[in-house]
Amino acid sequence: MGWFSKDIATMDDLFVHTLRDVYYAENQIRKSLPDMIEKATSPELKSGFEMHLRQTDGHIDRLKQVFRLHGVEEKGITCPAIDGILEEASDIAGDVADKQVLDAALIAAAQAVEHYEITRYGTLVAWAKQLGRDDCASLLQQTLEEEDATDQKLSKLALSGINRKAA
Repeated sequence: MGWFSKDIATMDDLFVHTLRDVYYAENQIRKSLPDMIEKATSPELKSGFEMHLRQTDGHIDRLKQVFRLHGVEEKGITCPAIDGILEEASDIAGDVADKQVLDAALIAAAQAVEHYEITRYGTLVAWAKQLGRDDCASLLQQTLEEEDATDQKLSKLALSGINRKAA
């Protein structure tokens, strides 16, 4: 199903499509995080990735709750955007020999992922409210706030020393 396919006729269809998109994305991120944890050399970065792995499990659980509340089948749909972001992250991490530069690259890759998630969750919160689904919006808002906090923590790590060491 493409973004503007005939299968998306209503705002509800669009909401469900995007919900399935982010569900797929979260599951792909869940699969990628252990590799990022392994490659990170900064103890703070490694710890941050480990915390985000646990949070991602919670994000997936919340999405399952939203599917149930909304009365639709829990399933993901392939998201070429997150696949591309994760593939680029993997390619870059594989090309960096200097461990300090690698940590900076991992932060940049993680922030690309976070920014994608922030856009998706922000949109889903707005659409859930528009559809009168404050129950769903509340769950999605919790995840949006966690994604934003993770992005801020990554920025702080980068600016507090990882980028300087990489330079």
